[in-house]
Amino acid sequence: MTEPGMSVEQLLILEYQQLKDEQRSRIGFRDNLLYATLASIATVVIAVAQAGRAALVLMLPAACLVLGWTYLVNDEKVSAIGRYVREELGPRLGSTTGGGEVFGWESVHRGDRQRRTRKILQLVVDVSTFCGTATTALVVYWCIAPLQPALLIVSIVELAAVMVLGWQMTLYADLSYTALT
Repeated sequence: MTEPGMSVEQLLILEYQQLKDEQRSRIGFRDNLLYATLASIATVVIAVAQAGRAALVLMLPAACLVLGWTYLVNDEKVSAIGRYVREELGPRLGSTTGGGEVFGWESVHRGDRQRRTRKILQLVVDVSTFCGTATTALVVYWCIAPLQPALLIVSIVELAAVMVLGWQMTLYADLSYTALT
């Protein structure tokens, strides 16, 4: 809720604060999904080992898909907020304050020479965690479980979904480098 008589600058700064709060929240949630995935992996491995039923390993791709897709959606929203602040909100606020640049950090941190390398490594970690783990579980199922037609179909559908997730993670990975001038 805004107070009557707020200036345009105050409204834009309030919008910025709200967006940064949402971004922080999404970053924390997104990062915790990696831990949730590791916990899911451990849980499924323990369940398979204790029950002695290799078909239970098919739960792992499903868990990786749900957690991976949620990770991807939150990561994209974090990036979208940053892009909006850099490309829309910052320039609008700058134009009301005499044309000076505002929210410089939103652009400056993207000019780090190691950014592209870090983003590639993060993509490798993300794809390995969500897609690599799921694919490994499918290979394990195909190698050690007695293949049942219904579960074989499920595993093929899971593989297709894992491939889509990996493609989307690669598509949304912002590997660009913005050199500082």
